[in-house]
Amino acid sequence: MEGIEHRRVKVNGINIHVAEKGQGPLILFLHGFPELWYSWRHQILALASLGYRAVAPDLRGYGETDAPDSIDSYSCFHVVGDLVALLDAVAAHQEKVFLVGHDWGALIGWFLCLFRPDRVKAFVSLSLPYLRFDPAKKPVEAWRAFYGDDYYICRFQEPGEIETEFAQIGTEELLKEFFTYRLPDPFRFPKGTMPFGHQPESPVVLPPWLSEEDIKYYASKFEKTGFTGGVNYYRNLNRNSELLAPWVGSEIKVPAKFVVGDQDLVYHMPGTKDYIHQESGFKKDVPLLEEVVVMEGGAHFINQEKAEEISNHIFNFIKKFN
Repeated sequence: MEGIEHRRVKVNGINIHVAEKGQGPLILFLHGFPELWYSWRHQILALASLGYRAVAPDLRGYGETDAPDSIDSYSCFHVVGDLVALLDAVAAHQEKVFLVGHDWGALIGWFLCLFRPDRVKAFVSLSLPYLRFDPAKKPVEAWRAFYGDDYYICRFQEPGEIETEFAQIGTEELLKEFFTYRLPDPFRFPKGTMPFGHQPESPVVLPPWLSEEDIKYYASKFEKTGFTGGVNYYRNLNRNSELLAPWVGSEIKVPAKFVVGDQDLVYHMPGTKDYIHQESGFKKDVPLLEEVVVMEGGAHFINQEKAEEISNHIFNFIKKFN
């Protein structure tokens, strides 16, 4: 795709696939679920054209990056360890880099800023604000109590169960359903019924920002790897909360910008809007939070849906730190 180069780098005990383009200050792009480096295709081209080196890995368990078998190998420490080692390998001469993350990539980005602020010049988080954590509480059980057993995070916990249901739906169909889901309601996967509220006899109509070619690229990778690697991140949520105990009450000491769509289901989770917009919430945990942008009409996969606007938001923020 238009000069994007690909390679695999051996770091932290695994081989990580990296897509990159451009010369200049490095921007590390972190994707979410169920995605790949490919979700940043528009931003890679845009930011490379503006004088940056855009680097987007497939995170561990995804695409052409290795997928360790053990569920325990997908903790926040493992994934952040991958990124620090990757930066040592591809940007050894740069003390700090720019960071952009979406969905799980945003959460991992917040962890990188928390653990290693010395490696991040500025961070743009899409969809997911910083999440306060309490090691005394198990987040999965909290979501179960609030939303019920059918809530997708709860359904993802049993090894192999959701993967079997995904296989019954089919890879392309599943990806179409995920990417076109726009309801701000809690996302549920009831057992024995078609998820997403969509009937199989009604074909999914793709939006203008997502082509059949895009779906086929994603599907070609997930058909080889399956979804277990990505789902294993969810299976470490409780464990991550315990591992983060030493950082309880810590602040994020990295300049940050947050962008979310007003139709994103994350934005509509109970308490999220208050946390984002009240001074005692997001701004307290991230004192260097400079901007919060709520994009009208944007849903969850905003970096693809509103690609040009997101590229501009990234550029207009990070150029202040050059």
